[in-house]
Amino acid sequence: MSVTQLKNFAEGKWVTAKKEGDVLYNAITGDAIYTASSEGLDFGAMMDYARKVGGPALRKLTFHQRGRMLKALAMYLMEHKEHFYSVSGYTGATRADSWVDIEGGIGNLFAYASLRRQFPDESFYVDGDAAKLSKNGTFIGHHIMVPRQGVAIHINAFNFPVWGMLEKIAVNLLAGVPAIVKPATLTSYVTEVVFEEIVKSGILPQGALQLICGSARGILDTVESQDVVTFTGSATTGKQLKSHPRVVGEGVPFNLEADSLNCCVLGTDVKPGMAEFDIFIKEVTREITVKAGQKCTAIRRIIVPAAMVEDVQIALGKRLKGTTIGDPAREGVRMGPLAGQSQRNEVRERVQLLARTQSIVIGDIENFEVIGADKEKGAFLAPLVFFNSQPFINTDCHNIEAFGPVSTIMPYDTIEDAIELAKMGKGSLVGSIITQDDDIAKEFVLGAAIMHGRILVLNNDCVKESTGHGSPMPMLIHGGPGRAGGGEEMGGKRGVLHYMQRTAIQGSPTTISHITNVYQQGGRQTESDKHPFRKYFEELQIGDTVTTAKHTVTEADITNFANVSGDNFYAHMDATSLEGTIFEGRVAHGYFILSKAAGLFVDAKKGPVLLNYGIDECRFTKPVYPGMTIGVRLTVKEKTAQEKRTDDDIAKGIVKWLVDVYDETGETVAIATILTMVKKKDQE
Repeated sequence: MSVTQLKNFAEGKWVTAKKEGDVLYNAITGDAIYTASSEGLDFGAMMDYARKVGGPALRKLTFHQRGRMLKALAMYLMEHKEHFYSVSGYTGATRADSWVDIEGGIGNLFAYASLRRQFPDESFYVDGDAAKLSKNGTFIGHHIMVPRQGVAIHINAFNFPVWGMLEKIAVNLLAGVPAIVKPATLTSYVTEVVFEEIVKSGILPQGALQLICGSARGILDTVESQDVVTFTGSATTGKQLKSHPRVVGEGVPFNLEADSLNCCVLGTDVKPGMAEFDIFIKEVTREITVKAGQKCTAIRRIIVPAAMVEDVQIALGKRLKGTTIGDPAREGVRMGPLAGQSQRNEVRERVQLLARTQSIVIGDIENFEVIGADKEKGAFLAPLVFFNSQPFINTDCHNIEAFGPVSTIMPYDTIEDAIELAKMGKGSLVGSIITQDDDIAKEFVLGAAIMHGRILVLNNDCVKESTGHGSPMPMLIHGGPGRAGGGEEMGGKRGVLHYMQRTAIQGSPTTISHITNVYQQGGRQTESDKHPFRKYFEELQIGDTVTTAKHTVTEADITNFANVSGDNFYAHMDATSLEGTIFEGRVAHGYFILSKAAGLFVDAKKGPVLLNYGIDECRFTKPVYPGMTIGVRLTVKEKTAQEKRTDDDIAKGIVKWLVDVYDETGETVAIATILTMVKKKDQE
């Protein structure tokens, strides 16, 4: 196979480096296949281009537009996935390994595309609830979040060249921030082939994304306060970058996700023959063999009740013995090589260090069979499992990580011991416990959470749909404390907000309503002769209000509502049972008040309002007794356009309304936010 020089994508164009740079090898055959270099790139100019071209283009888009952009990109990449699989094979990945990387990465794009529905159809985000800052409510505070006006610099690890890129850019692009991607040079050829299709698609705005294959030494020399840096890899390198004078001096947010010594615990309740025992063996085996153990989430410490060590060792040995090692293209091969000779050499060195204080009980570092390849030319290594009989004394297993198919079995006596062993990793991305006993699960989770970014509790109830120990999910945070870096990635909305600036704003309710496009209580309300339910989506304005006629509540209302609803709660129906309660007499049902409010504010004729979409918030703030008179102020609170799913779909949007029900004294007795689906005028 001829050697190809990888290209960089900088300042809107493909750039071939002036020098060939590092040679990259086929992990299976050891043949040279690519070279990678960034020689001649101007990192400062690339960042300036992202800030001046990519940033403004993304910030012009709303969350919904950015989300649809991600969805289109995900669909496009799925159409080209087979090409990605063919190149991914050079890293030694099996089809299953590549699936996690390629389709897992594209899945992140889909997930964050769907997340757009949790954001407004705006370029900014209104965070939380308003704060009342004055006695009469004429002065309030709120928080808004706007996209940072910098660039996200993603320095990624070698083990997931596709997922590592896509899971990060999905988040910053939804937030409205451009990115520069620096994959680990070792497997950057897989990132490049995916990136090439991203560019070909033409879906992203100019400047939204750039790529560096080869060294990025010096890229942090020109970072600014609006930039964000993320790093995935070794803790040592991560800490060096995080302490870069420019990063510290400019106060640049730095998210560090480092490899960690993750654990899997077998509960004291689990015995051979139980479903949970088999689940444990399968889960540990998978985490040792998938990607040849080259996962930042892989299980490095197998924590087992002392009485179960022999059973676990025998069962795990049988399972691992059936793992066929070799060329992933050969039928029946379950585990390929490590990503390269350098990685294999490093793992072998770490194995030797671990062997000082513990013994290998499963596997052999030298004697193993490889199918369809030369095990010396390729970067092959068999699964290796140590046994450490005194894990509280011999602590190398809690400090040294062999980043390959290597793990250590260690015994414990009580669940408290298991918690302490788990915590001795000094900070992990993920820990898991397999148990049928929810009390054990609770004790372990609450005890070990302090040192883990994620904890999986696995049993037979959820195993069929579980994504497993090693799979970070887009809507959950990925990161961990201590040794794991102290950072957080993804996490759904949490991750998006990492790329935004939160700012407190203060002013009158009317002004804050105008800034946020969300009506704030006490703000100016606009009434007209035309009922808001007669207006199309485009015609409705924030603050449009209708003040209804009034209704005096009677005992007959309460009795009739009880008959219809079946709600005969004593406070509504039995005036003799109220002694010692907060009520002075029979009180109207809260849901009657809300229902009656709807009867007062609804315009009954057919019009633009298509349906009631639901209730977001509802509070009953004051008892309503027979003889009290209620009225309603219905105000447009917020609007969100909806996209048409098909050409013949109705053009529409969702309108949130503030329902303020008040009594004859003007005091609020109930308040709610209801949603309606409203037709757009251009539908006609």
